[in-house]
Amino acid sequence: MKKNCLNCEQSIDGNFCSNCGQKASTKRYSLQHLFKHDLVHGIWHMDKGILFTIKQLFTRPGHSIREYIQGKRVNYFNFITLIFIAIGISGLLEYYSGIKLADIISSPKEVELYNTMQNFQDKYPKWIPVLTIPIYSLFSFLWFRKAQLNYSEHLVLNSYIVAAQLIIILTFTIISVFYTDISGLFLIYSVIGFTSLIYSIWAYYQFFSGFSYKVLSLVCRTIAVPFTYFIFTLIIGMILTKFSS
Repeated sequence: MKKNCLNCEQSIDGNFCSNCGQKASTKRYSLQHLFKHDLVHGIWHMDKGILFTIKQLFTRPGHSIREYIQGKRVNYFNFITLIFIAIGISGLLEYYSGIKLADIISSPKEVELYNTMQNFQDKYPKWIPVLTIPIYSLFSFLWFRKAQLNYSEHLVLNSYIVAAQLIIILTFTIISVFYTDISGLFLIYSVIGFTSLIYSIWAYYQFFSGFSYKVLSLVCRTIAVPFTYFIFTLIIGMILTKFSS
């Protein structure tokens, strides 16, 4: 039996609208549909949505992001939304945690640098992780020019990597809500920071292993991306500290 698409009113023959792609099974909202489809299936379904995306990012990050960029996108959660969900949860938990990063850093110079950046982050909390993405993307674009990916594709790559790193760092925020020993938190923060760095190297290595790079060149370029970003942010941090003082 033919029916019209609820989105574009085109006549539908099969399971999907040939004009806009919407499912023929789309129905009016009900409590059952809202819970079963939008919450359970749309978000928590293990074959698509946010849990599937997180699982892929932590089991095969580079391969899954490369597949997404090359067109396999239907099962993946939007990377921008994932970033802002991680930021939102982190901000909510920080409200209940009395610990700030400056509290566990011992070096006066590091504290001064962090406080300068923290002031900016407190004023523009959602911009810090977003601002890192185009910078990371510039460095990955320069180091991996041979892959012939455009800058927009590097933006997608680094958006997913940053989203995963935010989830890793979120574990520190969760721990700091229940555990307040400064020396212990410093150790935990150091381990989580190192884990985040290793994750980015792993993700870059996997992602660009699908292109024609020799192993040694791939390893060196993979390490070079976070290293050049670190040098860049160190210089910017020193400039901000100088101007603020």
